[in-house]
Amino acid sequence: MRLEPAVIAEPMLQAGPGDLSPSTRSARPGITVSDAPAELIGAMLRLLDRPRDRRVLVPLAKRETLWRLMTGERGEADRQLGLADGGLTHIARAVGWIRDSYAEAFRVEDLARSSGMSVAAFHRNFQSVTAMSPIRFQKRIRLQAARLLLACRPHDVTGVASRVGYDNPSQFSRAYKRQFGAPPRADVARTRPRTVHAAAATA
Repeated sequence: MRLEPAVIAEPMLQAGPGDLSPSTRSARPGITVSDAPAELIGAMLRLLDRPRDRRVLVPLAKRETLWRLMTGERGEADRQLGLADGGLTHIARAVGWIRDSYAEAFRVEDLARSSGMSVAAFHRNFQSVTAMSPIRFQKRIRLQAARLLLACRPHDVTGVASRVGYDNPSQFSRAYKRQFGAPPRADVARTRPRTVHAAAATA
């Protein structure tokens, strides 16, 4: 379910003054994980329990789900997406670009310019959303992608390193070990048996 700014803005405009919690202007990250409240789970489970109702009720269920998100624990961060000039909206675009193009080198100055911010403001907003710098965020995405690729290609460490954007296999191995606690081959060896076993059990 994509949280599009226009979709979020509509219920914000319809909500009364007391329906949304006031802005706290806190520095909580915009990318977080939290427990789903019962009301949010209920909005989705009702559709799963009644397949014949989905075609008619999906739009209503999406609207209810969105409202539960906007008024929930992390609602302020979600509501920022509905603000055309919200800093989170611009950072979300930059985050999306890094996720889609993680193997490509980039200059923070260029991302800041495309986001309409100074480099200092971009760094500050990016840090508040992701709890890390743009370069560190890209490195995290690269290493997570590499780990998935290595699950299927455990003997091609050099090829996987190049595919996710590392020119130096040794640098890749050091970064991988810092992230996951073991070099690529050792990490694959300790995780792959559980994956294979689980696949066999499912089959």
